[in-house]
Amino acid sequence: MTAHAAAPERVRRTWTPALVPAALVCLAAPVLFVAQVVWLGWIVLAVAVASAVLVDLRAGTPIVPAPRSAPVPSLARDVFLVALGQFVVSLIPLHAELDDAAFVRFTLGLGGAVVLPYVLSRFVFRDRAIRFPWRGGGRWAWWQWAWLAGVIVLGWLILPFYFVTSGVYMNWPVVDTPELIGRLFVGVGAVGIWDELFFVCTVFVLLRRHLPDLTANVLQAIVFVSFLWELGYQAWGPVLTIPFALVQGFLFLRTRSLWYIVTVHLLFDAVVFGVLVHAHNPGLVSIFLV
Repeated sequence: MTAHAAAPERVRRTWTPALVPAALVCLAAPVLFVAQVVWLGWIVLAVAVASAVLVDLRAGTPIVPAPRSAPVPSLARDVFLVALGQFVVSLIPLHAELDDAAFVRFTLGLGGAVVLPYVLSRFVFRDRAIRFPWRGGGRWAWWQWAWLAGVIVLGWLILPFYFVTSGVYMNWPVVDTPELIGRLFVGVGAVGIWDELFFVCTVFVLLRRHLPDLTANVLQAIVFVSFLWELGYQAWGPVLTIPFALVQGFLFLRTRSLWYIVTVHLLFDAVVFGVLVHAHNPGLVSIFLV
């Protein structure tokens, strides 16, 4: 079994001591990004890591990798990496802004949340738990192409109604010049790519080394949806973002392809971009029903 792979499904049971720290580290996300009580979220992250250490000690799992030996998957290390990523993200405000300072802030904050866990996993823990399989999965099957078309159609039908009738489009700045529209396009796409690098290739992959796929997917969705809430997907947004997060995790398991789930996400975000431009500039993009 490679470091990236999880244990066989029959070994990874939901109701084990590993569930407690895994659930805690993910439940910190609503505290950090929905309630936005940052200090309390940090405490929950710390408790999650501490409880993971206790689980490893009780199981006799080495937390510090032994030199010159293949590292054994450690719940404490993996929960720490998930906690670290969330901690870094929590250091920056996630309000959607398009000025230069916001681009720098998001680049450092979101970039650090992916890079730091990856570097620690690969070069310090030496277990290569986090990978980014851009070329995984081989040629796309017919149903993958069909789903790409389905994402566009569903987005076109649902997203305008959500953004316009709920008023959440106001959570994004007004884009009424070519420069601002261009910045919005870049920002929406960049955050969409980051979502898959962190929530799926980091949080989900680390958790499924210790829990069944379904359980790990539900937990990563909690973090995913909480982040999107602070970003602006509020009101009844979770009705859309929860199934989207779960489907992305499922697609990654099925396809083993980061490139595919990024493509799905970017198509979805292309519709989001169009809807935001339309909502702020009625009549400019007249392809939506609302």
